[in-house]
Parts: sequence; structure tokens; C-alpha cells
Amino acid sequence: MPYDTTGKVSLDHIYTQADPRAYFTTLREFEYCIPQLAAPYFADLIRQRQTRLGRTVRVLDVGCSYGINAALLNGGATMDELYEWYTDPIVGAMDREEVLARDRKRFADGQSRARIVGFDSSRPALDYAYASGLLDETVCADLETGDLTESQRARLSGTDLVISTGCIGYVGARTITRLATVDGDHRPWMAHFVLRMVPFDPIEECLRAMGYDIELVDGVFRQRRFVSDEERDQVLDTLHSRGIDPRGLEDTGWLYAQLRVCRPPGSAGSTPAADGVAGQHQPRG
Repeated sequence: MPYDTTGKVSLDHIYTQADPRAYFTTLREFEYCIPQLAAPYFADLIRQRQTRLGRTVRVLDVGCSYGINAALLNGGATMDELYEWYTDPIVGAMDREEVLARDRKRFADGQSRARIVGFDSSRPALDYAYASGLLDETVCADLETGDLTESQRARLSGTDLVISTGCIGYVGARTITRLATVDGDHRPWMAHFVLRMVPFDPIEECLRAMGYDIELVDGVFRQRRFVSDEERDQVLDTLHSRGIDPRGLEDTGWLYAQLRVCRPPGSAGSTPAADGVAGQHQPRG
């Protein structure tokens, strides 16, 4: 398997299939759970924004793949339910259109907390998430190497909250800066779950230069189990090289993330809370 510069294995192939079955079949094996842990924090920030704005909040999900965060936030699903939903042998025998019709029916009655726009470089994943009704709009782009078109800018205009659950590292300061400045002087709130071995400093420096306040929320959050001993050893080496202590966390066999909430000037808000969320660990003293 190929690995990225942090030592983390690349699972790119599961993000480019015509439907999410390979995604959930693969990630279930490694107990991928960060969207479930992130959802209460995102929901709290959405409530804060809705209270302040007095209208439906417009959310941009960066690295949204098949609309997993939307399924949890607006579709009323859990990760366990989605794993059961897509790995059912009956579903495995269906063609794409049958799976898609099943999803449209499943998510038709979801309680919409926000208008969610999906941003990703995988056209197949975006097309599926949009066709299933999970995403209200989509933007397929790679801002690390290119720029937004005028049409894409229009779809991103008015974003109130930018969220991500693992794409930082694949996207960096160039992408986040462009998303923060789509509307000129209007700056969206942001909430990024970032793996501990991935440097956030370049993004933080760019956001602070625009006046953002960056809050590191207490606690760490499981993302998934390591795919192999090789991946574990490489990630532990990366952590050690960055002076980060993996004891009691990554050395137990899991990738861990931290949450950073980024607010522009004049945006009062409270630390997002999600009491009793399984998989969250308080930092050691």
C-alpha cells in the first residue's frame, strides 16, 4: 500500500468509486469513527451560528467524499447504521441505481439542520452524494493546484461554517485560505479535526494573518485503527520527530485527531461541547 509523508496509508481508491459501498466496507474493518465523534461539535457550532444569524446555516464540508457528515448532521444516521446499511449482503448484490434509490428513500425524511455544500476532488463521490439528496450543492476542485471558477465561487458564496474531518494534510493553507476569502471580507467560521501528526501551523499562520482567533478544543478524538504495523510505526516515527508524545494514544493502535475552531474578528462564540461522546479522551496532566 502507498503511504503519505506522515506515514499514513493512502486509501484513495475507496473515495473514487461510483457509490459508497467500498468506502464503508473498507473503513468498517478499521473502526473509522471520527465523523460520529465530530457530529455533536459541528451541530453545536451550527446552533451557535443559527442563533446569531437567525436563518438556516450554510455549511461547507471540505473533503466530504460521499456526504458522510451530512448523513449524520441532516440525515439522522450514525456511523454504525451506515456501516450496516452499506455492507448488507443484499445491498452488495444491487447495482448503483438500486443503491441510490434506496438512499434517496432513506434520507428523504431527514431533519435538515443546515444547508450543506460538499467540496472534494472526487467527482464520483460528489455526484453520488448530490444524487442521494445528502448534499445541497457540490464543488469539485483541487485548490492546492488550481483556482475556483466563477461558477464555483457562486456556489460557495455565503458560507457560514467550514468543517472537515480528516482532509487537512491532503489540503493545506492554499486551499483553506481560498475558501476563507471566497466572499472578500466576509469570513466564515471553521472547525477542523486534524490528525495529531499533521502540522496545522501553516494554516493557522494564514488564518491569524486574516484576523482569525484559533481555539484548540480540549481532548483528542479517535479517527480509526491503524491499517498495519508498518503504518503504526511510521506514524509513531513522525510523531516523535515532531516532539509529540504518542503514549496512551497512537501507541495503543489508533490514529487520533484534535479539533481546532477558527473564528474571524468580531465573532463571539462558546467552545463547542459534546459531553459524553465515546472515543474522546481528555489530555493527560
